[in-house]
Amino acid sequence: MLTDIILLLLGFGLLIIGANWLVDGSSALARKFRVSDLAIGLTVVAFGTSAPELVVNLFAAAQGHHDIVFGNILGSNNFNIFVILGIAGLITPLAVKSSTVWKEIPISLGALLILFLMANDFILKGSNVVSRIDGILLLVCLVAFLYYVFRQLRTEGEEHHEHKHLSVPVMTGLILFGLAGLIAGGRLVVVNAVDLAQDMGVSEKIIALTIVAAGTSLPELVTSVIAGIKKNNDIAIGNIIGSNIFNIFFILGISAAIRPQEFDPSFNSDILMVALGTIFLFLAMFLGKRHKLDRWEAGVLLIIYIGYTLLLIKGEA
Repeated sequence: MLTDIILLLLGFGLLIIGANWLVDGSSALARKFRVSDLAIGLTVVAFGTSAPELVVNLFAAAQGHHDIVFGNILGSNNFNIFVILGIAGLITPLAVKSSTVWKEIPISLGALLILFLMANDFILKGSNVVSRIDGILLLVCLVAFLYYVFRQLRTEGEEHHEHKHLSVPVMTGLILFGLAGLIAGGRLVVVNAVDLAQDMGVSEKIIALTIVAAGTSLPELVTSVIAGIKKNNDIAIGNIIGSNIFNIFFILGISAAIRPQEFDPSFNSDILMVALGTIFLFLAMFLGKRHKLDRWEAGVLLIIYIGYTLLLIKGEA
């Protein structure tokens, strides 16, 4: 078991390092072609922080570990909402743009509803499964979301800042080594998470919802906490909402396109948790100071997550 834990932690380390290198290299490459910081943040950084979830799910989907596929996505989305926004919000109250309140948060709820309907369409499919067709439809939703994002770029304008420029060989090296780190780390996480679950006598679902989800969400945690410290509220909250949308539309879409994913109906309670957290975030924008997540609201998010995790563990016992 100790070996499994060490290799699991090594996998998480490779995922984080790989994601950072991929973001740094891709961002430098984008700047070389004069792409705005805002465009980079909404595309390259969003992809980079979600890359660990993507790689873990690619391995899990190919190997038929359906509980890890859904547990990683739903667990990461719950961790993003309750823990990361909870910690960032305790550091500093997070002001949110009106467009995020009225557009991005509802879009993330819509993505969750689409997932629920696809996974529980037993009458039409004869089983609880997210099929390849569902996966393709999720990817189409992703394209529509990206179109919306780039429409926002045109309407809100773009900012340009000076950055340290990297040479082409350095950029290429960062991207290639970043991808290598992600692939190696993802493989280590899936294999050793499964072994750890067997050693501990707990289900893959619980391991995925807790340990794997928290580990693959570390890039989002680091990004949002640093953004909170630097008072960059748009990145702190936008990173989380965007990541949750990305996880469903892109990562689950790719996973189902590779192989139909059997859905355990017990995951419906976790879908409900993500929905409740997202609704709470929406309502928090109108409690106290308008369009702001206050410290006490962030504290409530953390307390709810602790209770949720304890219930998960108790239910497994």
